[in-house]
Amino acid sequence: MSATEVHSNDASGMASVRNVDMKLEVVVIPVSDVDRAKEFYGSLGWRLDADVAAGDDFRLIQFTPPGAGCSVQFGTNLTSAAPGAAQGLYLAVSDIEAARDELVARGVKVSEVFHEGTLGARFHDAGRVAGPSPDHSSYGSFASFSDPDGNGWLLQEVTTRLPGRTDPATTSFASASDLAGALRRASAAHGEHEKRTGEADPNWPDWYADYMVREQAGGELPT
Repeated sequence: MSATEVHSNDASGMASVRNVDMKLEVVVIPVSDVDRAKEFYGSLGWRLDADVAAGDDFRLIQFTPPGAGCSVQFGTNLTSAAPGAAQGLYLAVSDIEAARDELVARGVKVSEVFHEGTLGARFHDAGRVAGPSPDHSSYGSFASFSDPDGNGWLLQEVTTRLPGRTDPATTSFASASDLAGALRRASAAHGEHEKRTGEADPNWPDWYADYMVREQAGGELPT
C-alpha cells in the first residue's frame, strides 16, 4: 500500500495526515441463478478467481475481466439488490470493434457499435447514433450487452486518457492487446510524420515511445 504525507493547517492541531490509496477492487452484481451466471461470465473468457460456499446459505464467486484491476462478485446472500439492478458497468477497451467481435464470437448478444447523438444516450436506446465516434475520439464509442439477469455492461473505447487521469511519469499497459493497440496507433501517426518530413526517420523507436507515453498521459501528441 502506498501513502503520501499531506501537511495540514487544521485548527485541530493535527500536524499531518496520510493520503492512503483507495483502489476499487470489487463490484458486487445481483443474480438470480448463480450457476447460470458463473457459466455466462466464464464464457466471456474472464478469469475465475474464487468459488467458495458455506452450506446452502452463502456462496461467493469472483471473476476478473482480462487486463482489469477490478473484479466482479456474485453469489448467494451477497446483496439485497434485485437481480439485473446493476447497470452501466463500464469495460474500457482500446479497440471497440475488436472487443465486440470477440464477444460475438463467444456467443454473446452485443449491440452494434454506436456513439452518442445526445449526452447520456449510452444509457438509453434513444439518442444513439450507429457507428463509432467520428475519428474514433477517445471515450466516444460504445457497445452494450447484458448478462442473463439483465445486468448491463458498456464497452467504451478509450485510447487517450484525459489529462490528470494517469501519472505522466509512469507508463504501463494492462495487457499485450492494449500494448499492441498503442503500437498500431503510434505506427499510423509516425507514418503521417514521415510523410510531412519527406524522409524516413531512423529514430522511430524514440518517436514511438514519446507518442505512447504522451497518449496515455493525455498530453499533446508529437507531430
